[in-house]
Amino acid sequence: MAEDSTFLATKRFAVVTGANKGIGFELCRNLASKGIMVVLTSRDEKRGLEAFAKLKDSGLSDHVVFHQLDVADPSSVASLADYVESKFGKLDVLVNNAGIFGATLHQQAFAEATELAGYFPSEEQASQYEIATQTFEMAEECLETNYYGAKRMVEAFVPLLQLSDSPRIVNVSSIMGLLKNIPSQWAKKVMSNAESLTEEQVDEVLKQFLQDFKEGLLKAQGWPTYLSAYTLSKAAMNAYTRILAKKYPSFLVNSIGPGFVKTDITCNIGVLTAAEGAENVARLALLPNNGPSGLFFLRKEVSSF
Repeated sequence: MAEDSTFLATKRFAVVTGANKGIGFELCRNLASKGIMVVLTSRDEKRGLEAFAKLKDSGLSDHVVFHQLDVADPSSVASLADYVESKFGKLDVLVNNAGIFGATLHQQAFAEATELAGYFPSEEQASQYEIATQTFEMAEECLETNYYGAKRMVEAFVPLLQLSDSPRIVNVSSIMGLLKNIPSQWAKKVMSNAESLTEEQVDEVLKQFLQDFKEGLLKAQGWPTYLSAYTLSKAAMNAYTRILAKKYPSFLVNSIGPGFVKTDITCNIGVLTAAEGAENVARLALLPNNGPSGLFFLRKEVSSF
């Protein structure tokens, strides 16, 4: 049974995916320090418990709990949803932060290209420096985690979010997910059609991308050729954000590129700390009830898709 009902009425509950380090970890700290009860989740139980212990040691033990979660595993997602329902009876904030690059970054080359660019390297700079290698299997896993994992979480938690008087979904995306980073005019046209875009159409784009990847046709068919799956997964997430905002008008659903943050995923190269990146995400998680929905933010500013 959920805990005392008066406690539930006043308390807010959040789930953060991929929270054992980086932005996810700092977001848990940020929300917990504001009095929100946060479920810190991690695919790796040991790392998750270590992260949880760190937050406990910093005096936040009353506002954080840990639960193992692999967003790519439907039974793991269902187990977390059951836990949140039995412990809290509702959910107020879902942050889809879990993500992988879908490629192996070559640290030295990435550092050099970043220095040259002064920011995250462009496709041209990246190919010049060969900053990453990617395989079809990595691309599949990347879409499965970054996009389908987030979808799985939303579908599992919508019933609990509907019990909140201020439901929020924040999808952690990236500047890489801007449609201008996808040369394919067809994919761009499909995903920029805000009025009639459907989940099936997003699936169709991703399916075509994977097929072309498998056949070695990325460049020929107008797909990005470096960090390809990551770029597609984030563009899909931004598209899905708009679909969700229309589908659930009582929710506030937004996606955000938190900035070029120094985390493990970027070999600790970047311009913002994880805490600064997390602050940008927290702002959307805590929007007032008259806040915006269906938008994509880059750091603090609203961006085009």
